[in-house]
Amino acid sequence: MNTPNVEAVKLDELNCWRIRHGQAEVLVAQQGAHILSYQIDGQPPIIWLNDKAVFKTGKSIRAGVPVCWPWFGKFERNPQSVQAMYTGEQPAPAHGLVRAMDWELGGIEAEEHGIKVEFKLPYPDGGLPDWPHQVDLSLTLHLSEQLSFSLTSHNRGNDTVSLSQALHTYFAVSDVRHVHVDGVDGLNYIETLDDWKTHSQQGDLRFAGETDRIYVDAPPQLSIVDPTWERRIVLTATGSRAAVIWNPWIDRAAALADMDNDGWQRMLCIETANVLDDIVTLAPGASYTMGVIVASKAL
Repeated sequence: MNTPNVEAVKLDELNCWRIRHGQAEVLVAQQGAHILSYQIDGQPPIIWLNDKAVFKTGKSIRAGVPVCWPWFGKFERNPQSVQAMYTGEQPAPAHGLVRAMDWELGGIEAEEHGIKVEFKLPYPDGGLPDWPHQVDLSLTLHLSEQLSFSLTSHNRGNDTVSLSQALHTYFAVSDVRHVHVDGVDGLNYIETLDDWKTHSQQGDLRFAGETDRIYVDAPPQLSIVDPTWERRIVLTATGSRAAVIWNPWIDRAAALADMDNDGWQRMLCIETANVLDDIVTLAPGASYTMGVIVASKAL
């Protein structure tokens, strides 16, 4: 069993940890329990750190793996049962409430074949602002020959709670125009750029413009095939039927202050999610875990 190799670092205003095991390294910010990057020595990054990401207290980070909870995406696009959980008078922010909050480090420990890191979200007994529900939230990370991370919600209150969520992962690619996603052929998806109409995927997914699709019954395993970098990034999801695939392309990226105008070429989001009819309903005392394993394999 190896001794955990952990270094405390600071990126601008944010406290972070650089964690190594063998040739693998992951960088995690305390704010949002946000995985910022993941890379194997001598190889291109696997999780994308975005050169123009902003590391400011209270500001969400556009990079790595944002945690979207207790709802995902635009609030009004969520099922009514999820919307009913929110009690605020102001419009609810996109992607939930926890991305810009400081989480507590629950522990870092060595395992037989890697390192385990756990983060917990602290908040008052009254719940989050405008979300008064007693749900404990934790993010657990395992770093070995691959990276796995999972989000666990535990309802310790007396009422049933409904939520949607996502691990909004930005993957690094050589050039999104030259990669493809396999595992989606024949699947139905919601095309959010076409008035949320349902379409059927024909063949692998390739990219020639802005993409924002929700694959509603995705298989547990999808892959990003990158011939230029001669690798396949394999994603194995648990606790999720939906996969959201997103790339902003030229115009949308140009409108984002925290992304280079050509940053869209170097990233592709595949988000492990519970959305639409795959939301989570937690009875009192119940727990639910959603997660993903990320592995890089040579072509």
